[in-house]
Amino acid sequence: MSQINIRNLSNENDDGSPEIVGVSTFSATSFFVPPKGTTLERPSDCEPGSIRFNTDTANLEYFRGKTIGWSQFELVTPDLGGGTGSNTGLGARALIGGGRAPGDLNLIDFFTITTLGNSQDFGDLTDARNQLAAHSSRTRGIWGGGYSGFHDNIDFVTIASTGDAIDFGDISAARKDLDACSNEIRGVYMGGRITPNDVNTMEYVTNSTTGNSVDFGDLLAKKSNTSCYASSTRGISHSGYSTPAKVNTIEFVTIMTTGNSQDFGDATTVVYREGSGASNSTRGLVMGGNDDDSVNTIEFVTIATLGNAQDFGDLNAPTSDGAATSNSIRAVLAGGAAPVDTNNVNVIHFITILTTGDSLDFGDITSARGSAGGCSNGHGGL
Repeated sequence: MSQINIRNLSNENDDGSPEIVGVSTFSATSFFVPPKGTTLERPSDCEPGSIRFNTDTANLEYFRGKTIGWSQFELVTPDLGGGTGSNTGLGARALIGGGRAPGDLNLIDFFTITTLGNSQDFGDLTDARNQLAAHSSRTRGIWGGGYSGFHDNIDFVTIASTGDAIDFGDISAARKDLDACSNEIRGVYMGGRITPNDVNTMEYVTNSTTGNSVDFGDLLAKKSNTSCYASSTRGISHSGYSTPAKVNTIEFVTIMTTGNSQDFGDATTVVYREGSGASNSTRGLVMGGNDDDSVNTIEFVTIATLGNAQDFGDLNAPTSDGAATSNSIRAVLAGGAAPVDTNNVNVIHFITILTTGDSLDFGDITSARGSAGGCSNGHGGL
């Protein structure tokens, strides 16, 4: 095989390089530096397969053609680590963003779900807020809406790194007490409140892009404080609060379609707000909540079926308004309030999703807080 070694290669004007045709092998012992630029600087007339480094997202991306545009390279495994304590092992990474303690926070914590231990600092959201929704793909953690004054902004981070969030776009209207679920491709925002009114709005974003949300359809009823989780096919809205009544209805959508939700069944109790949803590909769970005070209930459904929720077990302490997420084996619940609205906690609980029983202690988040949003790169929608 012939070989050419060149240190510098440019065209006659020294403002680019000539095309090299028919190269079958490129090898080096150090590194290769691709072109780089911001999202706004993406070229639109390049060849499919072109590669560049996006300085906004800190990811390599490739051009899939003029119809699809640019997509980022994705990790095919959720196994991350790279820290100490709860992050020394490999596994899916949980992110806990925002919250109140009692002032509004912009903190993002992270920990590895397969381990035990305390969380570590990841970075900051673009602004401090609570009562926000979180969802994720294998590569991105995303938070939308919230309250410290109503918010319509959406933030995202790259889960495999650490650092501050970047602006993604906006939801259709500023609101709080909403929740979200996702598969690899889409995140769906469900319900919420524009004081004093609950809304039945559903809207979605494409996780790998940036931009504003798009209308999905409507929930069966206007409600806030719903608990959401998903498989790769279905997104679930579990219970909630529809002024002035508690609701125990469970609704579902097919994530890759659009349209109104359909009835799934009923929750075991009328815990009307601030429960925390998580799932693997088979089961969805809601942990804790507020039935005029914090409760310790855990209940579950089988996502691919229809029917009422069943009792799973109990949290090791009553907790409302915690941040939940999961990998394929464990669901975790971080922070929250016990009793409701008066005493924020820093405890992380965990359960094994495909069993039943009570929660166990995982460790602590970096500071006691409630009303945060939890997501991971290994949840049921992935």
